[in-house]
Amino acid sequence: MKISKLNRIVMTLLLMSFPAVVLAHGISEADKAAMLSGGYLRYLWLGASHMLTGYDHLLFIFGVIFFLTGFRDIVKYITIFTAGHSLTLIFATIFGITANYFLVDAVIALSVCYKGFDNLEGFKKYLKMPSPNLFWVIFIFGLIHGFGLSTRLQQLPLGESGLILRILSFNLGVELGQVTALSVMLILIAGWRRTRSFVQFSTVSNAGLIVAGAFLFLIQIHGYTHTTDPDGFGFSTDNHLHEHQQMEEKIIEQQKDRHDSIF
Repeated sequence: MKISKLNRIVMTLLLMSFPAVVLAHGISEADKAAMLSGGYLRYLWLGASHMLTGYDHLLFIFGVIFFLTGFRDIVKYITIFTAGHSLTLIFATIFGITANYFLVDAVIALSVCYKGFDNLEGFKKYLKMPSPNLFWVIFIFGLIHGFGLSTRLQQLPLGESGLILRILSFNLGVELGQVTALSVMLILIAGWRRTRSFVQFSTVSNAGLIVAGAFLFLIQIHGYTHTTDPDGFGFSTDNHLHEHQQMEEKIIEQQKDRHDSIF
């Protein structure tokens, strides 16, 4: 079966997006500084933007809805995914449960590979077995995706006062970002289903998910083996107050330097 010009273009764009996938998922120093003086709306905005630039999450959602045509099925599976990542995002952050974020993101990358493999009926064709129950698979991966979001959120100086509301604001932002991305995906997929090339495109797209997930996995493993992670491997509790004080001192020093340069 020949790959159409349109499908080659899609694959090229997917490959070109890999650098953005790798760089978009962290919490920048600018975001950290903004959180110190910002309110709950800043956490909401950060959650939404983090989801919209979290291409590993978006690729997994894309794989989940790719062959879903019924509104009830879409609501069911997206709801269970949302419940899963909300649980771990909220409770892991509240109790300070974290892990090496490179390894967590590596597992998230494998979830993208899994969904592409499942969509291509890989279990039936290659493993000669039925696919695992989709409902529970999505819920479990939702828990893992939420843990990944929590490890990133815990890089912020959350402090103690108003901690719960900050976490809930971030989580609400994540959900708003997910709804936005999901709406765009559903519109695009609905349009593709009306074309003759949809079957061919579906094969290429889900193969692309496997390639993208494998690439992201290797990037995260490379990051883990070549970067000194201050959080360490395994579970630990971050000293958010210490980081909060350090960032406040940095901002004060910057303001003092600007004041001295003026006078």
